[in-house]
Amino acid sequence: MIGRSDGLSLKQAALTVGFAYLLNPVPYAEFNIYPKLVIPGNIAQTVANISANHGSFLLMIGFYLVNFIEDIIIAWALYLLLAPVNRSLSLLAAWLRLMYTAVALYGMFNLVTVYRMVTTPEFLTNFGASQFDAQIDLLIHTFRYDYSFAICAIFSLHLILVGCLIIRSRYLPWWLGSLIVIDGAGWLVSNLAPYLYPNANLGYVMITAFGELVLMLWLLVFGWRLKQPSAA
Repeated sequence: MIGRSDGLSLKQAALTVGFAYLLNPVPYAEFNIYPKLVIPGNIAQTVANISANHGSFLLMIGFYLVNFIEDIIIAWALYLLLAPVNRSLSLLAAWLRLMYTAVALYGMFNLVTVYRMVTTPEFLTNFGASQFDAQIDLLIHTFRYDYSFAICAIFSLHLILVGCLIIRSRYLPWWLGSLIVIDGAGWLVSNLAPYLYPNANLGYVMITAFGELVLMLWLLVFGWRLKQPSAA
């Protein structure tokens, strides 16, 4: 049985996951700040945007950092929430999310380098305009490659495993677990596209990402009702 000796009750673990998802600022970074600064296929305009709005660029980096810190909290709370189902598999799911976070965080450091280059005039002088733009382009793309690969190879497996554990649990609805499994499969399929089927139009697959939104809402609304199971 998982009790308070493990750090959180089942109810507290559920609400911790829910609020960590709710307070995650990365959607604003991904869908508001990033598209305004980074113009696909136009690195000169991208560099100009970042140079003129490096405060917004730094804020975006901060949002990504907060997101990855919250991923660590979610990994811990999900482990406690699902350990009564299967402690070993719940631990594996937590480690998968931590591995994803480590890879994505490493990729984020490319954005930190971009910020330092844009705000340090010596880099432009030393590289020249064309080489400077090429370096910025490479760093931004490397961040996206590392981030998407971490989602594809690790985070998607984490979600599939979490979904299976939810389905097997008796205190969380099975359909919620099914949505999370579909969510993980959607991330896997969409992020494999550049490697296996680069010409396929898979924009519709991203609708599966709403599985985590449903999980967040369910945990916030019903998580406080969860009771400790009597046996592991």
